[in-house]
Amino acid sequence: MQVIKSVVAMQRLAGRWRREGARIGFVPTMGCLHAGHLSLVRRARREAGSRGKVVLSIYVNPAQFAPNEDFFRYPRDVKRDLSLCRAEGVDVAFVPGDKEMYSGCGRSLLISGIRRIRSAGSAESRPTGMGFSTYVVEEELSQRMEGASRPGHFRGVTTVVAKLFHIVQPHVAVFGAKDYQQAAIIRRMVRDLNFPVKVVVGPTVREPDGLAMSSRNRNLKGNLRSQAVVVPRSMLKARNMVRKSNVIPAARLKARIRQWVQKEPAARLDYVEFFDPETLVPVSGVKRGTHMALAAFVGQTRLIDNATL
Repeated sequence: MQVIKSVVAMQRLAGRWRREGARIGFVPTMGCLHAGHLSLVRRARREAGSRGKVVLSIYVNPAQFAPNEDFFRYPRDVKRDLSLCRAEGVDVAFVPGDKEMYSGCGRSLLISGIRRIRSAGSAESRPTGMGFSTYVVEEELSQRMEGASRPGHFRGVTTVVAKLFHIVQPHVAVFGAKDYQQAAIIRRMVRDLNFPVKVVVGPTVREPDGLAMSSRNRNLKGNLRSQAVVVPRSMLKARNMVRKSNVIPAARLKARIRQWVQKEPAARLDYVEFFDPETLVPVSGVKRGTHMALAAFVGQTRLIDNATL
């Protein structure tokens, strides 16, 4: 396995692979890999074929974090990540730094720039310094749920994913279903901007107790880990309620979920939404086939999950 840190080197290698007729499968991550990520690697391998190549990127993107979020607490373990990639047969681990990804902006400039923008009253985070000033913005699907709770988050996501697509030049990119809204936004970006990339969404991988696998789960210390199970259990309760009814008013079900989540002393619901799985438009009545998404804090750790009811 090659480890590449240079944008130019990655682009050159991807270009050579394409000229040689190799199909490239790509898994973008922020590292701290777990079994869910590795399932995406295996899907990328199947999509690329036996003669194809698989690239996994590891980059914690500052542009998608607000100053009050967990950028500096986000777990990092690149040495372990690279070992897992080798064991899984990844061809290239692309591990760029901030200066590579943002035209000479170091991390301190990125974060201080975001702070200046926030303090000036802007709702969006962006890298500043050294001339970086181009962004990719999706303006419909990104307005609700994560977009409303984390203003500017998806601007950072779409920008970095667009950059990674240009750098890695994949034929297919694989994302996880845990980030349901993100996957929908990336699909829309690919469609609207004519990226020649097939977007595949792999299923959420869960712990034995139902908690969705997430890099942030490492931050759940002590009894916070057991309290975090309230997230998937609340979704299961909602699913069972829907199975027993034709239609449930969304407002009533939201209130019940808030009660369930906040019975745990360290848990706090950020949002819960019920929506059409294709358009992401909220519904007033919840029935079979409706999709739900929720975000909750357990201690200082923010968890997200989603399910079809």
